[in-house]
Amino acid sequence: MIVQRTMRNVVTALGLAEVKRKVSLLIRDDIRRRFRGRFADYTAAMSNVRPGHLAGYDHAEIADVAFEQMCAVTLWDYPVLFWLGKLLPRYDNILDAAGHMGTKYRAWRDLLDLPADFEWIVYEVPAIAEAGRRRALKDGLGSLRFHDDLAAVPPSDVMLGSGLLQYLDEPFAAFMRRLPRLPEHLLLNKVAVRDGETVVTLEVFPGAEVPYLVLGRAAFEASLAELGYKIIDQWEIGDLSFKHPAFGQSSSQGYYARLDPQRNQ
Repeated sequence: MIVQRTMRNVVTALGLAEVKRKVSLLIRDDIRRRFRGRFADYTAAMSNVRPGHLAGYDHAEIADVAFEQMCAVTLWDYPVLFWLGKLLPRYDNILDAAGHMGTKYRAWRDLLDLPADFEWIVYEVPAIAEAGRRRALKDGLGSLRFHDDLAAVPPSDVMLGSGLLQYLDEPFAAFMRRLPRLPEHLLLNKVAVRDGETVVTLEVFPGAEVPYLVLGRAAFEASLAELGYKIIDQWEIGDLSFKHPAFGQSSSQGYYARLDPQRNQ
């Protein structure tokens, strides 16, 4: 009750618009402090990880970092939920690429009307996939399936990539071509993009630093078209957009894209 009264007093004194502005500034300041440097490519960023820090994401030690936060529903989840609500009733599985320990399934399962035999397939790096298997078994989440070999994942007509593209060590088109077949529907969220060329920075985690790509927007969207996808919907996530001291402004985007039905796979 004390916290509620305090928040009401703050909102009354500052006004709702001002509170929202200050919260947004705090979020953006936190994002800016998470990144370090500008590097020529993924390999160069990995070689510049500071001593005493784990390099990259494939470490069990960082599997639990921000896990509870990632399992919460956020405002920028809702465009994805809108499209999943239309798509998933037609299918029996989804591929969640870079789905961590099934965090989106955990966040959204009560918001999506999924049948008991629906399979939520998570592709992750080996250390995170193994941690996800153990946690799912402990939590009794039988719908979660974990894979660390992209070529071996079951075919799926719907692919989710929420926070995927900024951590890839290869071009997105090359990643997609390693799938058994291209999914018909592609939902990408929290895609870091900028005007101009792709740049690489390091994201700082507790005890680790991970290469983080901010994609050249025009080239990335052209790569979707080259794969045969048409962008049906897109949205900007203002609270995740930020200005990096080494390369300037970036924005966070979401996309729903559909494979051209005339494409010969």
